[in-house]
Amino acid sequence: MLVHPWDASLDDGEWQRWIADGHDFGLLVVNGTPGRPPHTVPTHFACDGPRLLVHLARPHPVWEAIEHDPDVVLTVIGDYAFVPGPWRAPADTPPADGVPTSYYSAVRFTCRAHVVDDPEDKADLLRRQLAHFQPDGDHAPVAVDRPPYGRMLSGIRGLRLDVIDVLAKFKYDDHKPVEHRTAVADHLTARGQGLDVPAARRQRRRLDRIGRWTS
Repeated sequence: MLVHPWDASLDDGEWQRWIADGHDFGLLVVNGTPGRPPHTVPTHFACDGPRLLVHLARPHPVWEAIEHDPDVVLTVIGDYAFVPGPWRAPADTPPADGVPTSYYSAVRFTCRAHVVDDPEDKADLLRRQLAHFQPDGDHAPVAVDRPPYGRMLSGIRGLRLDVIDVLAKFKYDDHKPVEHRTAVADHLTARGQGLDVPAARRQRRRLDRIGRWTS
């Protein structure tokens, strides 16, 4: 992932807050076994200190690849929008000569995967995930000897992903003048399709913090 200086996370807090703000679904990428392409697995995950917690069905084809090579990547993408060319045309340029682009937020975790197979350890992993996704505790106890989870544990395997490196990108034209970025954010809000409004909100937050980059 190419990250220009103006696209970089302002600090670790920016990407950490973005992840904590409901961005807990990503794409797990695992190197394929020799001669095979990589595996890509859409999945929810929960942060647990310096780790990410995932569980997948036992029949999943990804396990052999992870055991062959435990170095994996999990990427989260959000707050994305297509920005049409006329919105980006300089003031002295015909609108049709403007060049379109994509806005988006992305965080890439490079991790070392550890497979969790012990029933009690899997139950603990599920408890930690549920503490994140159902913090009100509105679920049955997760225990190896109690239904409904106890009898289901044999059908899953857990993954503890130790985070080795984080690369974050927030691509919102931060190298452009303040007036340009403000106008695009207004266009996105007015269009209001898909993730236009979250993308505009992210652009305005960065605008408030960094103002104008010099090219």
